[in-house]
Amino acid sequence: MKDTLDMQAPAGLDDLIVCPQCDAAYRLKRPGHGERAICQRCHKVLISPRKDAGLRIIAVAFAVLFLILGAAVFPFLTIDAAGNRNAVSVLDAAFAFTGGSLLLLSLAALALIILIPLVRVLLILYVLLPLVLDRPAARHAIPAFRLSEALRPWSMAEIFAIGCAVALVKVTDLANVGFGPAFWMFGLLVVLGIAQDSFMCRWSVWHALENPKNS
Repeated sequence: MKDTLDMQAPAGLDDLIVCPQCDAAYRLKRPGHGERAICQRCHKVLISPRKDAGLRIIAVAFAVLFLILGAAVFPFLTIDAAGNRNAVSVLDAAFAFTGGSLLLLSLAALALIILIPLVRVLLILYVLLPLVLDRPAARHAIPAFRLSEALRPWSMAEIFAIGCAVALVKVTDLANVGFGPAFWMFGLLVVLGIAQDSFMCRWSVWHALENPKNS
């Protein structure tokens, strides 16, 4: 696999590609399947087309969709202390504090853990499904994809999983803690989120949206 391409400095604005990380500008030279265009300054991957990548992303997106819904309602942890046993879901934890300013904190946590990842995966499906099926882009697909990219830093399911892992170190000294189905769903969500980002070539998506096929 060829990892770098000769991307010379552009003479004009046509066929221009700019690295989103270091702002280095290059004349666009689209690589073939199995090749990658990499910024020569910071080594960020700019273009990485892969065969059947769209189908893989859609398959992962559907898996993420069902996992998010399941992780929200199934028990996340079971706690057994002094003979009292209780099972808690993510929704139960998010709405445990409903008074005053804590309500805002609960709503923010719910949005970052569940709602934003859910909106992102729905937007990705809305944008990619017509493209993979060789149909014209969906209506408002460009702002939808732009919104999904803007929400990406705010999708924090993995941060929640790490925070829970740290908290469990303290809780296990006080009670017997068991992992519910939602815990393993969140773990799988982290892995699938990384896989989805690795499959997606954002330049290819933008190119397909800006150069729509005629129906």
